[in-house]
Amino acid sequence: MALSLSPLDGRYIGKVASLLPIFSEFGLMRARTAVEIQWLLFLADKKISPELSKSTRKKLESLWESFDEKSYAAIKKIEAETNHDVKAVELFLRKIVPKKHWAWIHFGATSEDINSCAYGIVMKEGTDALADPVEEVMGDLRANALQWKTIPMLSRTHGQTATPTTVGHEFAVFWVRAERIIEAVRTLKFYGKFSGATGNFAAHSVAFPRKNWAKLSEEFVEQYLGLDWNGMTTQIESHDGQAALLNEMSRFCGVMIDCCRDLWGYISLGYFGQKKVAGEVGSSTMPHKVNPIDFENAEGNFKVSRGMARTLADELPISRWQRDLTDSTLQRNFGVVFGHFLLGLKSLAKGLGKLELQKSVVKKDLKNAPEVLTEAVQTVLRKHGHADAYDQLKKFSRGRALSLKELQEFVDKTTLPPAEKKALKSLTPETYIGKAAELVDLFLK
Repeated sequence: MALSLSPLDGRYIGKVASLLPIFSEFGLMRARTAVEIQWLLFLADKKISPELSKSTRKKLESLWESFDEKSYAAIKKIEAETNHDVKAVELFLRKIVPKKHWAWIHFGATSEDINSCAYGIVMKEGTDALADPVEEVMGDLRANALQWKTIPMLSRTHGQTATPTTVGHEFAVFWVRAERIIEAVRTLKFYGKFSGATGNFAAHSVAFPRKNWAKLSEEFVEQYLGLDWNGMTTQIESHDGQAALLNEMSRFCGVMIDCCRDLWGYISLGYFGQKKVAGEVGSSTMPHKVNPIDFENAEGNFKVSRGMARTLADELPISRWQRDLTDSTLQRNFGVVFGHFLLGLKSLAKGLGKLELQKSVVKKDLKNAPEVLTEAVQTVLRKHGHADAYDQLKKFSRGRALSLKELQEFVDKTTLPPAEKKALKSLTPETYIGKAAELVDLFLK
């Protein structure tokens, strides 16, 4: 769309199209309509309201699945007069059911009963919509970890040469970090409340004093809507569950940003090349360039998603007394969080799919860094009682270029047992990788 304030609705709309039916105004109105319908059905099923005819019930049950632009437009037309979105849904449903049922639409409910459950549905559907894109990235990270678990690679702690690792080990680190967050998300609950104006069933209890409204509310939220019941609330559901999900999304973004930056750096070092895409331009002036744009785009979108997620997670659980409207406008930005999150995932998946490991470059870098073996030498010296081992190696190696031969000569001059000398002299940066490969198997099995 040429005229749009958000890139999600302009440049990137094709990439986030799967989220439009969920997080758009259409999606929210669809969810609200579903909650109102289910509540009317529930009241009839519990014989609190008049029985619904088969034809009326069929109309209501099919509306959730067949809710379309026509239905949405009809509600928005009513809203233009009422200036109240939830009331507009109530009045819209009056056109679907006979007049004798009108009084039972929205019975005992406050707008936030409808909204809390609607957003519960939206957040649950949105999380499900991200499952496949997340799994694609996780699958790529895992595949690379296993494929390259034995390929030695020079580490760079503080940007300086350091104890070697393996290429696969570094991918495994990101996979494990992300997997722990995914496991946490699986335990989260999507809450809904349905308890009236200030959360205590006051109106319900006056109308039907002998009904166990807490039990009925729990049954409705959990069995009819598939959400988790929050029975202790003010007018609004406290949004702690939403904040928990947003915090986990923020954490996931952080891990992926870290991954993007590392891979960008390895591409810069020449450890990875990138598959060329026909017709793609790397630079408008430098024809030779194949820029790591996918990782840069992913990083940028994860940053936007993380920033908005953190803001919403911080602010949503805060309400003045029993209700204020700040949460209403904040919640309308859930789509921004999920949209940029999805863009980040898609860009990262694209970048991971273009990586080509340049083994010769990785190997050459290792060969040129024999100084990393000083750690091994000083550790074995410590093993044999040399308390000054670190200082010996520091004096010998710090701040100068060092060859493998020089290091071997240093080992020869020590008082270490012959077997230890032999083992250290046979060590190279390529073989000094510890249990990196075994750890990949241990955590990714």
